[in-house]
Amino acid sequence: MTSDLHRSLGLTDDEFAEICRVLEREPNHLELALYAVMWSEHCSYKSSRLHLRRLPTAGEHVLVGPGENAGVIDAGDGIAVAIRIESHNHPSAIEPYQGAATGVGGILRDVFTMGARPLAVMDPLFFGDLDSARQRWLVEGVVSGISGYGNSVGVPTIGGELTFDERYAGNPLVNVLCCGALPRERLVLGVASGLGNLAVLLGSSTGRDGIGGVSVLASAGFSDEGADDAKRPSVQVGDPYEEKRLIEACLELLDSGLVVGIQDLGGAGLVCATSETAARGGVGMDVDVTAVPLRELGMEPFEVMTSESQERMLAIITPENWEAVAALCAKWEVRATIVGKVTAPEVDEHSREVGLLRVRDGFDGEVLASVPAKSLADEAPLYDRARERPAGLDAVLADDPTNDESLEGAADDLLAMLVDPSWVYRQYDSQLFLNTVVGPGRDAALLRLAGPGLPASQRGIALSTDSNPHWCALDPRLGTALTVAESVANLACVGATAKAVVNCLNFGNPEHPEVMWQLSESIDGMAQACNDLHLPVVGGNVSLYNESAGLDIFPTPVVGLLGVVDSLVAPPPGWNWRDGDTVVLVGTRTAQGEHDFPLAGSRWAVARGRRGGRLAPFDAADFAATTAFVAGEVAAVCAGRASDVTAVHDVAGGGLGGALGEMVAATGLGVSAQLAAPGELFSEFPGRFVLASSDPAALLARAAAAGVDAVALGVVGGEELVLGNVRLAVAAIRHAYTHALPDALALREWTAPVL
Repeated sequence: MTSDLHRSLGLTDDEFAEICRVLEREPNHLELALYAVMWSEHCSYKSSRLHLRRLPTAGEHVLVGPGENAGVIDAGDGIAVAIRIESHNHPSAIEPYQGAATGVGGILRDVFTMGARPLAVMDPLFFGDLDSARQRWLVEGVVSGISGYGNSVGVPTIGGELTFDERYAGNPLVNVLCCGALPRERLVLGVASGLGNLAVLLGSSTGRDGIGGVSVLASAGFSDEGADDAKRPSVQVGDPYEEKRLIEACLELLDSGLVVGIQDLGGAGLVCATSETAARGGVGMDVDVTAVPLRELGMEPFEVMTSESQERMLAIITPENWEAVAALCAKWEVRATIVGKVTAPEVDEHSREVGLLRVRDGFDGEVLASVPAKSLADEAPLYDRARERPAGLDAVLADDPTNDESLEGAADDLLAMLVDPSWVYRQYDSQLFLNTVVGPGRDAALLRLAGPGLPASQRGIALSTDSNPHWCALDPRLGTALTVAESVANLACVGATAKAVVNCLNFGNPEHPEVMWQLSESIDGMAQACNDLHLPVVGGNVSLYNESAGLDIFPTPVVGLLGVVDSLVAPPPGWNWRDGDTVVLVGTRTAQGEHDFPLAGSRWAVARGRRGGRLAPFDAADFAATTAFVAGEVAAVCAGRASDVTAVHDVAGGGLGGALGEMVAATGLGVSAQLAAPGELFSEFPGRFVLASSDPAALLARAAAAGVDAVALGVVGGEELVLGNVRLAVAAIRHAYTHALPDALALREWTAPVL
């Protein structure tokens, strides 16, 4: 019976044998459930930990690196900044509104657990093509969930990504990033310490929603395009108003010095929070399962311990502070319940100190489960899974669209790829707290570093999330390195210097050797780029088993980047060039390698069904010099100094044509520019920027003095975009840009599909 049970919970026979070895006996059913969720792929990273060790994590400004709820850096002026990114892919495919909403709630808790007030959210989203009713239902549900939760809890959503590709039709991706700020002295970690200290459960009551959320949903793909109705009860249900009260209560508890350690209840619920805090502190913990406030009758101990009901935190406090904690929580109408206590580690028969997590029926009642906390939190199996380069990859690389340089129909192609994402972000409140200087829809978001309880500062922080699954499908190592570079370039456009990276590594089934090869290569590419650009990786998330009907998603590493602007007293130039300005291309105009203007992995090539070719090599030194120059030019504007730079935009998705087309759409002013070759119109490789200047001679001279390539392309003005042989009316560009997404989503007859 036990053998059948462990398989039904997702544990292998070898894992069951290891549990027996750790316990020196067979586990009972409750203990087996605890191991099942804590040793799941989502919680333990058992397929990826081996590879993640290769990422650089240290830096002089890093206060907290990977392993805690969020990474934290020193931003200066006595202010620390916390950042975290997570995925809620599988829940959102089943129930898009609640899946996305609880993704936001979970990432907020990761940040305020560190003592930081959440300041902003970003949302990289990936769906199938919009010619399907189900995809339109998913998009609307996910966007509504993010806006419904974020707007209600009072945290602005300031940017993200929106990608459509048939490869995500059966398994959409919903990633969420959150950033928050705190006075440095308020930083707190999720550690249980102090024998006899109390474990206090804060927030919502516990229900059956979300049971098995990480072990059932995030550790298996979907069998077909339709989500499995039987999995819907595993999706958590959120309450943003409870979350808002919980944020305020927790931050006041920290400011009052009433908390020794604190941890959110996310994946795996109470067993995760109790075992992880105990393991970090090298102590044990007794948990009274009957003390946990329940919202449903008849819940079994395994349900109470593994439920992922939302809006809950676990605080470790001293007994003498209990009355003050209870009073403060009552003030914010937040439930506070003593559910456990910190215990001394025991010495086992091998003379080892072991901190035990004991689940009891009453504080002094029967022990229902007794397992080493560290075995749950830190000692899950570590797999070096088979890796194999895809057999047909060489043939794909040989089919290089760069050889087709005629670009017949380029004008229509350019119009087709101009898509304004504002339908999405206009449903989000991006101005909460009134700190948003640059909001959604531009290269990167920019915020004033200000908020309740923070020291006075003129600094700003910039955020960007970036991905390029089409690059990574061709070359996951180089594609990921180029994605990191693209994110650094986006920060430069708002005058920020990159300080830290977080990542959300979305991949297919790790039991497929090709997927593990992609994951390993991608991590190596990220490590190389971060080492070259001196960027620490302070946290991240790995989401595996993203597959449907046996088809894996493209390798989709999402890079979240945090940067700092030292003086933010004026907004950056943005895309708002002026009539008569000269457009200057800053950066090496041609790519390294075989082709001057590679088209492999470009939006143009993918739209034409050409998914092959080789990516251009990455010259980190040249790229770093260019981005430093651009960031310095924009930072001067942010600091309030006089400048001839009137607009800035990086050349990214859509190439030079896409960048100039977006600036035309934003301003209503045309431009006439020269191309070095037809392929330059759509070629994509990082390290190029479009700057507009009222004094191009001065800008070119500064670039030359910095050793950075720059060339004047043309002049702003008129009612057309002219790029080589391409001529498009400004009115046509603006119409195509603003109508593409609303037409695809809102102006077709469709109904939500039956799942």
